[in-house]
Amino acid sequence: MLPTFDNNAPISSEMVESHGLNSEEYEHILELTGRTPTITELGIFSAMWNEHCSYKSSKKWLKTLPVTGPCVVYGPGENAGVVDIGDGQVAVFKMESHNHPSFIEPYQGAATGVGGILRDVFTMGARPVAAMNALRFGAPEHAKTRHLVAGVVAGVGGYGNCFGVPTVGGEVNFHARYNGNILVNAFALGIANRDGIFTSQAEGVGLPVVYLGAKTGRDGVGGATMASAEFDDQIEEKRPTVQVGDPFTEKCLLEACLELMSTGAVIAIQDMGAAGLTCSAVEMGASGNLGITLDLDKVPCREERMSAYEMMLSESQERMLMVLEPSKQAVAEAIFTKWGLDFAIVGETTVDLRFKIHHHGALMADLPIKKLGDEAPEYDRPWVAPQPVAPLEDIPLLADPIEALKTIIGSPDMASKRWITEQYDCLIQANTAQLPGGDAGVVRVDGTQKALAMTSDVTPRYCEADPFEGGKQAVAEAWRNLTAVGATPLAVTDNLNFGNPQRPEIMGQFVRAIEGIGEACRALEFPVVSGNVSLYNETNGEGILPTPTIGGVGLLADWTQMAKLAFAHEGDVIILIGEAGTHLGQSIYLREVHGLEAGPAPKVDLAVERRNGDFVRSQILDGSVTACHDISDGGLLVAIAEMAMAGGQGADLAGLQSTSAESLFGEDQARYVLTVSPQKADAVLSSAADAEVPANRIGIVGGQELKLADKCSISVETLKQTHESWLPGYMSGTKA
Repeated sequence: MLPTFDNNAPISSEMVESHGLNSEEYEHILELTGRTPTITELGIFSAMWNEHCSYKSSKKWLKTLPVTGPCVVYGPGENAGVVDIGDGQVAVFKMESHNHPSFIEPYQGAATGVGGILRDVFTMGARPVAAMNALRFGAPEHAKTRHLVAGVVAGVGGYGNCFGVPTVGGEVNFHARYNGNILVNAFALGIANRDGIFTSQAEGVGLPVVYLGAKTGRDGVGGATMASAEFDDQIEEKRPTVQVGDPFTEKCLLEACLELMSTGAVIAIQDMGAAGLTCSAVEMGASGNLGITLDLDKVPCREERMSAYEMMLSESQERMLMVLEPSKQAVAEAIFTKWGLDFAIVGETTVDLRFKIHHHGALMADLPIKKLGDEAPEYDRPWVAPQPVAPLEDIPLLADPIEALKTIIGSPDMASKRWITEQYDCLIQANTAQLPGGDAGVVRVDGTQKALAMTSDVTPRYCEADPFEGGKQAVAEAWRNLTAVGATPLAVTDNLNFGNPQRPEIMGQFVRAIEGIGEACRALEFPVVSGNVSLYNETNGEGILPTPTIGGVGLLADWTQMAKLAFAHEGDVIILIGEAGTHLGQSIYLREVHGLEAGPAPKVDLAVERRNGDFVRSQILDGSVTACHDISDGGLLVAIAEMAMAGGQGADLAGLQSTSAESLFGEDQARYVLTVSPQKADAVLSSAADAEVPANRIGIVGGQELKLADKCSISVETLKQTHESWLPGYMSGTKA
């Protein structure tokens, strides 16, 4: 835990280091202030200049991403991104990490990650309608993994279920590189009227600054600084920096804020997330070119004798800061009293561009507010390009494709995650149109025919082998997953999880992944509207797999046109869109069947992605497609098996030209499996030829077996048992 001292105590080099600041940064602080800072001021600089809040290692590269487009209303810089969905409505969404807290205290770490991302959405004036999460855990055999899975899943479900938002999608992966540093990336999406969006930009001098929500405690003090540092063997000492959440209070806060926003009382509003009162106040003032003065004696506290340092760095949850229209004070206060929440005027906006903190009649901090943000360090870290991975040689022969399929679908990454998703309320609000397990979650837009689709995607093993192609692939797969349900992709949010950026090889991974993401977003017209960077994800010098998670959002004009992956009708024709499989490098097949993590990542041809995806979407929307699934992890045969299990029907794949490992399990990109009625098959194939899209009949839906040949088949029931058994067995302790 970060130390607290007498406000005027001398600043030692050890104290500076404990606040996550290096000597050069401290010298810059001395230049900006013209004096030695107080302890409270040092804490404020620590909060504002840590990696989690300032993006000091990543800003240079984030600026290269495409952030504008026809549908973009607000891009990066606000609490969440905003895109137009027609009819005067907007979708508001973002993804953020809560990695370090979730490893230290899995239940509260995950729960408050969900709470924080929900506040980012409703702070903008949007009602949250859907959530997702992308979870990466260590190897199943690692001593902490089972405990972490149980705690994180309970935390995600506990907060989201109580708050009342459906969890409709996400990812769960296991790998030894996450043994010492799991990833918990939380996504939320809300809907608002376009003319009802609120931002953090304060306007007007002498206006009240109002504290809203729950009381301030000592939980989470220094949380943002902890999130910007590597772990070591003293990790348990960081437990007090983890916040404690209360979803019932947050639900009240949501309703109070939305009611308040309808009164005209809100001039600016900001969630108290990372760095709490410090970051929210500085961002509101600086963005509006105003100063802020706070009187901490007026801050509602739930603990006695809290110091100014603790109050400014607390990350207690369910809190907001607002600039209030003075004439609406009585109305605003009445709303928060009704909802049982604190409402306190704790300061005012000023013209002097200073950030002043008063406590017990003393001035505890007096800092230039713009320079706290604008003068934060921005580093051009040295980086080295990752070395190319050697091509695969002497790939073992495929002995038995059915046994290989069983091995893959029963493996930790590919096994059913129903044990997890059944702990989440996926149906609350009654607008969920597609449950977890499909290509994308889908929620109807209440009162309309529209629906929003959302997905979370990245393949870390690809990013490790080739960050550039891995970054492209993460965007392309998100685009494909939205396309596969019939949605038009609109925009993305990203959560860029990497190791220590001060290591040139790690910074090289980051740079190349950003370059890949940017290239794909431009080619697919899929701009980045919000996101988060999480660095220093490593323990004792071992970093995670590079994991730049992409959250994609798309729009269905008519939700009844939505496609699902489940085989629908006996006799439907199965069509492969895209070329036959050829690529086994970094494949699930190679890893699970032969124990090899080797070879290059698959190449992503973005022109082909666009061409094939646009064709698939057109066929879905004209009603020709009865089921659709994109081909990703595990290749063609796994995709078909997933469709068979979802639909409870088998298939005869007599049309396959090859049953080689490459054909069945290759992870080549830009590919889909479609089913169409026999009456429409010729027309679909003809349309594909006209569009220069590779398309081939490979089988027929029907029966209770998945057949490759007369003597090479497996029942759908056996597939289901294999697919469903691993995770419940693992969590009960009966499977490793």
